[in-house]
Amino acid sequence: MAALEEVRLSPRTDTLTNVENKPSSARPRGRALLVEDEPAVRGLVRLHLELAGFDVTEIVDGNRALELGRLTSFDLIVLDVMLPGIDGMTLCRLLREEGANVDAPMLMLTAKDSESDKVLGLEGGADDCLTKPFGTRELVARAAALVRRHRRPHHEATEFTRQIARQNIAIDLDKRSATVRTQNVELTKQEFDLLELLISHPGIVFRREALLARVWGGETYVTERTVDTVISRLRRKVEVDPQDPELILTAWGIGYKFVDAR
Repeated sequence: MAALEEVRLSPRTDTLTNVENKPSSARPRGRALLVEDEPAVRGLVRLHLELAGFDVTEIVDGNRALELGRLTSFDLIVLDVMLPGIDGMTLCRLLREEGANVDAPMLMLTAKDSESDKVLGLEGGADDCLTKPFGTRELVARAAALVRRHRRPHHEATEFTRQIARQNIAIDLDKRSATVRTQNVELTKQEFDLLELLISHPGIVFRREALLARVWGGETYVTERTVDTVISRLRRKVEVDPQDPELILTAWGIGYKFVDAR
């Protein structure tokens, strides 16, 4: 039997470039919703997700995807940014607000290779962004990783611990604990959630309004000034010199980011 081929698709020319890729044995990974209007891309993504063990439902426009996504739960949602009807950014945000997939892992596909589009996708609620053209092995690897990370908290026992370590900070997502320069530090809920979001996306600038939406969930009594206050408290706990921060940096006039990965 001929080896399967990995296909790279150019978003501008629709040119296909074949790269040898041998199939691996797939284990069931659950149900996936694929929202993509380009037939060539949709067919390839569906093929490789199915080979990886996903049961794939495909939809070509944002309006229908919103209707289904609010009623039926999925283990993974893969959606393109450019869609007829509701665009992918808006669709992602609306699915995060209510319905059956508020917490579902979401992978956003975009043909625009710019930091701003990735930031908008992450701020809108996507868990990861993948820029076209992409290799199908990378697509499958990222999709599988999202599903694994989503499922781990629901198991009572696992051989893995969900930890993130960057620079001199390490956080345990299950225990909701933080260590700074080998010393345990006590964080409030908002401080921990802010740190988790920023440290998970090093170098990505989050606007204050996006931080409000992701950490405080749209609570009406908080303002952008609240973000500044909690960031200030957090810096006092994790920075060597809170007045000259090296880890949690300010993007003047925009928001905050965790220092770029080194």
